[in-house]
Amino acid sequence: MILEEIKTSLIMWVSYALIPCLFVDGVAVLPAPQNLSMQSTNMKHVLTWSPVIVPEEIIHYSVEYQGEYESLYTSHIWIPSSWCSPTQRPECDITEDITATVSYSLRVRATLGSLTSAWSTLKHRFNQNSTILTPPGMEITMDGFHLLIKLEDLGPHFEFFVFYWRREPGAKEHVKVVRPGILPMYLETVEPGAAYCVKARTFVKAIGRHSAFSRTECVKVQGEALPLALALLAFVGFVLILVVALLSVWKMGRLLQHSCCPVVMLPNTLVTTLLPFSVTRCPGCSVGPSQVLSLPQALTPGLRLSAYPSLGSGLGDGALPELKWDPERDPQLPPDEQQAQTSVESTS
Repeated sequence: MILEEIKTSLIMWVSYALIPCLFVDGVAVLPAPQNLSMQSTNMKHVLTWSPVIVPEEIIHYSVEYQGEYESLYTSHIWIPSSWCSPTQRPECDITEDITATVSYSLRVRATLGSLTSAWSTLKHRFNQNSTILTPPGMEITMDGFHLLIKLEDLGPHFEFFVFYWRREPGAKEHVKVVRPGILPMYLETVEPGAAYCVKARTFVKAIGRHSAFSRTECVKVQGEALPLALALLAFVGFVLILVVALLSVWKMGRLLQHSCCPVVMLPNTLVTTLLPFSVTRCPGCSVGPSQVLSLPQALTPGLRLSAYPSLGSGLGDGALPELKWDPERDPQLPPDEQQAQTSVESTS
């Protein structure tokens, strides 16, 4: 009884294991994968198929592709996928294998130990131009009064065209191109109390196609806009501060100039050419230096210099300076000056 049960179980197990297999010339082989299809979205290409099922066994799959050139000139050459040969999953991401914008043929087969299925080939050749481009996901944020955008990372093939504008009648729409690796991105410095709207779409240069626009998102800036009077007041205050600053710089420059490079003034006794009178030698007069220094320091314009002694002779050698009046410059001499002139003439 026990032996009969063991025999029955063994027969059922062998039959159950061989159900998925086919016999060709008395040799069991695996069935080929069925229902091959290509799913390509946003330049990500995935080949899928129906799995081959063998109970309690792990099936491996191999994927190969053939470019347009190989199809035309070397049809016997197929290139194994670098990511899916072999693989246990009933799908293969061939994005890295599809590098050109040409048509590709793809095929897949199953392997179980020494058993190998026939190749199943994709019914229609695949070109990455047919990929589906979806609108990008985006997130609008505020950093103070800076409008920022964070976009979905779709890979190195994508650029993003970002459109943004102030939500008001007649507002101008601005466009910025965002490339991968610089996210999030600053868009604009916004005004308090205003609302701004943003939308975006992708562009793939390799295939020359745009996606549809994303859903428009709007954000309102917190705070109130500055009144016009307050803005004008702030501008006037700025101008006044600027003027005061310029005057302060000019004044400091003048002080530094007088401190570092002072103007040296010669004594009045040396500046003879600027005096309103001239000194002449008086042979018969004798006067001491103290009498010369006691002469008025500021004389009227009517006095003039007619002659002056040489620097070598000086005023202490018995020569008396003589003051002469010039009526053309001042026809009327003041009384004090008349008395001074009379005293000088009597001395001479």
